[in-house]
Amino acid sequence: MTSPSTSPSTSPRPKVQLTGAPETLLATLYGRAADSRSKRPILGDTMALDTVRRLDYDFRKMRLNAGDAAGVALRARQLDVWTAGFLARHDEATVVHLGCGLDTRVHRLNPGPGVRWFDVDFPQVIELRKQLYPERAGYTMIPSSVTDPAWMERIPTDRPTMIVAEGLLMYLAEEDGTALLRRLMAHAPSGELAFDAFSPFAIRTQWINRIVVRAGARLYWGTDAAGIAALSPRLEIVENVSALEVPGIEKLPAAYRLGARAWAKLPKVRDMARMYHCRF
Repeated sequence: MTSPSTSPSTSPRPKVQLTGAPETLLATLYGRAADSRSKRPILGDTMALDTVRRLDYDFRKMRLNAGDAAGVALRARQLDVWTAGFLARHDEATVVHLGCGLDTRVHRLNPGPGVRWFDVDFPQVIELRKQLYPERAGYTMIPSSVTDPAWMERIPTDRPTMIVAEGLLMYLAEEDGTALLRRLMAHAPSGELAFDAFSPFAIRTQWINRIVVRAGARLYWGTDAAGIAALSPRLEIVENVSALEVPGIEKLPAAYRLGARAWAKLPKVRDMARMYHCRF
């Protein structure tokens, strides 16, 4: 994998001071940036590459390999596909991106004038976003922990709502994660969810997750399709796919593609990370 350049620029760069779970957002940012520099980009997020170059942070310590970067890009692309499909069906809609980190999804998808988009994350993350990303019509950043119910008062209730969470739910306690999703579904008149989740086995074996370990973070909530379906009688799982079988995985470098295919034959490993597209 060709690593994105992190050489100093001529203008002052925002300094990153994140630890624990918030620091893991830098790994996903770096993965998208590295993917954009590959010969065959999966996501092609050049804005992520520009962001990496502008930040005062030593991304080399992430030590992501080509398979890691491709996996990050595949996950982001699948969530983009589901979100874009929702927006194609609803000219007037609300999007709530939970734990947005430094993701550029609102800029990648470039929603139309009838869409109100809300990115929610910790105040220090939102402050960093404001230094890095441009404002745009219909776009609001909310500085708050996603588990604080107060921020939801800012979300309108008059349009179908798309709820997106990438690399977030496993960092929440189960009671906090389930309460968050239930509150959102009760708040919105109707809508869809797109998110990734870890299994209980993935939580028990989190010590092998290099990104989590290096950030000094901890994973809490592990669930499965039955656990997701039990969140609400209104909820219907439309699609449910393993991270090892996500569409586009054939674009991985050969060694990683063969590895993913082999691991996918072991049910416990196959189901460690899954992506869900739901309707409510």
